[in-house]
Amino acid sequence: MDLPALLASASLLVPEEDATENDLTVRDVWDLLAGDEWETALCLLEELAADAGPLPAEFWNRLGEAAEQYGLGRSAAWCHWRSAELRNGMVRARLTLRPAGESRRTTPVPGAGVLRPLWDIGGRSPAGDRAVSIAALWVEGLPRLEPGGSATVRLLPLTPAHWDHLRPGTRITMYEDSTPAGTAVVLEVRPPAQRRLCDDPLGNEPSTKG
Repeated sequence: MDLPALLASASLLVPEEDATENDLTVRDVWDLLAGDEWETALCLLEELAADAGPLPAEFWNRLGEAAEQYGLGRSAAWCHWRSAELRNGMVRARLTLRPAGESRRTTPVPGAGVLRPLWDIGGRSPAGDRAVSIAALWVEGLPRLEPGGSATVRLLPLTPAHWDHLRPGTRITMYEDSTPAGTAVVLEVRPPAQRRLCDDPLGNEPSTKG
């Protein structure tokens, strides 16, 4: 499927009544497609998706495929990340990295979900020892996070069940070796989409905060 068709099919999945703060709707996307303004249409779809309710993985997969065809690497990575959040759940947190010289890392943390560090989230092994869990890291609003810097991040758990006990305000620790690389305070916890649907047989979206 070519890029215009992908964008068109993705736009169909966003309800027209879900407008952004600038009152843009899916109708605007169609106007852009008609004028061959594909990259602008893709950016608008992402903006619409940010303000809409929960969107299906198919939306994000189609949008990511379109971004790949257009050579928009970070945009494609973001779309595929959002699709993965529906499967694995997501934890938002405020992360502060230790300064260079106080940990192994001396270079910035890449922002687009390529890093998969270990996290101490309070887990224990059967013997009672500390057990760490893996979660990929996406830095919101920044291409990278410098040592010593702070930013809001999204964590994509490898094993979602390990993260069920976390609540806003919980402190967790990031590791890349045996020494702490940074600390984070949990802001929000979202379970996998399928579990949310199972929690409510009507499919209503429950609160994921608190």
